[in-house]
Amino acid sequence: MTIRDPHGPSPEGVSASLAAVIGTVCFGAFGILGLGMLSYFADVDIISVEGLTLWPGVVGMAVAIAVFAALLTSVLRRNRPSLAAVVLIAVGTALAHLAAVWLSALIGGAGIAHAVAAASQIVVRGSSVVLIAAALVAGWIAVALRRSRSGTPRWPWEREDTE
Repeated sequence: MTIRDPHGPSPEGVSASLAAVIGTVCFGAFGILGLGMLSYFADVDIISVEGLTLWPGVVGMAVAIAVFAALLTSVLRRNRPSLAAVVLIAVGTALAHLAAVWLSALIGGAGIAHAVAAASQIVVRGSSVVLIAAALVAGWIAVALRRSRSGTPRWPWEREDTE
């Protein structure tokens, strides 16, 4: 006797929306943790430009998370998302972060020289590398969840007997 699942056939992998949410949350967490660890262990501020507030960094991270989510969602909607696309997502996210910090510093009235100094500090001090690494790991997790064909976990007594 075969017992059928009342919810229908088990899905192949995780849905695109769930994988995108998990990947985005992971990116935000890994990115903030990585930047905090960089700041702590290197004993430097991520952005230390005289006369610049914290807002360019906050705006830059918010834009990076939004861009990562948008790019990842577009990749995860495919039937079989590519792991190679995660590299492009990571680079695009880091570039969006850099542009957002520069633009928000400029809009905030810091001037072109201070905005360029803030953007150069992000690249030179390794913040962009941290964000690329965080995006690679989080994107890989999301794509792996989407490509997984494992189905729903079950208790031993819920599995069909293979006698």
